Amino acid sequence: MLNTSYEVTHSTFRSTALEREKRLRLLSDVDRDIIRLAHDPLFPRLLEQIKAIGGCAHPVYLSGSTITHDTLTGEVISSYSTAGEPGERLAVRCRNRRASVCAPCAYLHAGDTYQLIRAGLSGGKNIPNAVRDQPRLFVTLTAPSFGAVHRFRDGQRCRPRRDGGLCEHGRSVGCGLVHIEDDPALGRPLCADCYDYVGHILWHAHAGRLWDRFTTAARRHLASVAGIPRSRLGDHLVVSFAKVAEYQKRAAIHFHAVVRLDGPAGPGDPSPTWATPELLADAVHAAAVSANVRAPESDAYGDVLLVWGRQLDVRPIRAFADGEGPTDDAVAAYVAKYVSKGTVETGAGLDYRVTGPDDIHAAVVTPHVRALMATCWRLGGLPELEHLRLRTWAHSLGYRGHILSKSRRYSTTYTALREERAAHQRADIEPTGNSAAVTESNWRYVGSGYTPGAARLAAGIAEEIATSRELAREEMADRGFEA
Repeated sequence: MLNTSYEVTHSTFRSTALEREKRLRLLSDVDRDIIRLAHDPLFPRLLEQIKAIGGCAHPVYLSGSTITHDTLTGEVISSYSTAGEPGERLAVRCRNRRASVCAPCAYLHAGDTYQLIRAGLSGGKNIPNAVRDQPRLFVTLTAPSFGAVHRFRDGQRCRPRRDGGLCEHGRSVGCGLVHIEDDPALGRPLCADCYDYVGHILWHAHAGRLWDRFTTAARRHLASVAGIPRSRLGDHLVVSFAKVAEYQKRAAIHFHAVVRLDGPAGPGDPSPTWATPELLADAVHAAAVSANVRAPESDAYGDVLLVWGRQLDVRPIRAFADGEGPTDDAVAAYVAKYVSKGTVETGAGLDYRVTGPDDIHAAVVTPHVRALMATCWRLGGLPELEHLRLRTWAHSLGYRGHILSKSRRYSTTYTALREERAAHQRADIEPTGNSAAVTESNWRYVGSGYTPGAARLAAGIAEEIATSRELAREEMADRGFEA
């Protein structure tokens, strides 16, 4: 009787174990990894780490310790070590600005950008509030035309041509279609053989130098009008700026910039009475026309002079919501919106570098962008263009500048904003108020990224945070507050 009972029990156990094993085999690698993580005693702490970094998609892991002690008494005020953390490591944000790479970090970067731009317009972050009384303009500078492309004209035909003309390659020089705003054809050349791909890439490669020539020409114009030697302009005023680069539908970079006039002492110091917004606008227009850069001459493409495009938008910035022109907050929000966009979101390239023509051929991009990347790779092989490192920057179509840049005295810096946030977080965790307290830290990099299960958990946490943020924004809007 005992043997029979044992056999039944053993058979039931084996059947249950086989069923469990069968169910596990049906699970995906991600589900199995989540089950593994959930059985770890430190699983709650792992979730806390992921929440603390906002569900960052590609965290960096550090191992080490920090200790704060009183230099007078030798007393240890606080200490922390990763020895008790999951995997004996601490997760920190990747800080990638591209939403296509890490949306949580891109959101934080956009917020920092908003504060950086707004501080240079309204004050704050150690910038005097008087800065809003200075002459300020919001300027948009574009690339020149490299060939006719399909364009959106809000209910009108793209490029109507009544004569039905053809280009030298036998293609129509017009387009009678009415494109919708998100039409994939927008920005693509009417004739790829007519399009100046070489000029497009060379312009991108020299856009940074062209911007420098523009700011120099603007200062020269201001000095000339005021009858001041260019070398002495700094004794009377300072031209400060912050700009963001954005890809247009045609995959050409254009710049949105805040340009401001300050007194010689910088932000808050009144500019001279003769330095009016109208004079600054004249200087911007004159500089946009005169600034140019000559590309290195080559037998492959000849002599190329690079200039700004004819489309130039110059608008005064308003401190308050009255009158014409964008407000401080609107400009800051506009710049912050575009700083987190990578080339993938705009369809103007890739967010990773290519290693050869095969990568370019396999890239999921439009034929127009692929042709630009191929041109970039081909030009990168010319000895006279070696210094431009075009092959290294083929994924961004030859543009190697920062998405956002500013003059030194425009406002605060990203580093200062991050340090301020870190100090605020440390104050919440380690309030000392002791002037004799000294902190010693020892950290090292030990890895990055998630396991498959942790990646799914992080994505869920990031989505939950984003949803909560959106609900809070809607609630503020319902109460009449500006989100």
